[in-house]
Amino acid sequence: MAQDLYYLMTQAIMEAKEGFAKGEVPVGAVLADPDGRILARAHNQPIAFKDPTAHAEILALRKGGAACNNYRLNGSILVVTIEPCLMCMGAAINARIARLVFGAHDPKAGAAGSLYDLNQDDRLNHRVEVTAGIMEEECRALMKEFFQTRRGN
Repeated sequence: MAQDLYYLMTQAIMEAKEGFAKGEVPVGAVLADPDGRILARAHNQPIAFKDPTAHAEILALRKGGAACNNYRLNGSILVVTIEPCLMCMGAAINARIARLVFGAHDPKAGAAGSLYDLNQDDRLNHRVEVTAGIMEEECRALMKEFFQTRRGN
C-alpha cells in the first residue's frame, strides 16, 4: 500500500484542531508504518501535562515506540502540521524514522530546513528523508487563527 500523504496530513490536522480546542498550540502529528498505516497520533499538550517536552511529535514517537515494542521506528513516517523544532527533529533522528513530512515551515524554530537543518549535520549517523509543504496553507492557516484568537485580533 502506498502512503497517502494527504490522508496522513489530514489526520495530523485533525489532531492539531483537537489541541487548538484545548488551548494548546495547534500542532498535530501522526506516525505511520512503511505502508502508511497509522501507528500513533498526538497533538501538543505541554500545558495539559505541565511538560515542556509534550510536543505532538514527541508524544507520537512515544506512542509509536510502545505500539511497536521498540525504541527504533525504522521505516516509519512522521507527519506533522508544522516543521519540527530542534528537540523534535532530534527525537525523530534518534528514533530512526525514515521520512518526515510536514505542512508549514517554522522560520522561528524549525529544525528541518528553516532556522536549522539538523538532518544535514554530517556528524549524525542517521538521515531522514524530508518532504515539506503538504497541505501547507491549511496548516499555516490553523496556526495563524490560533495566534490571532489568543491576541484578540
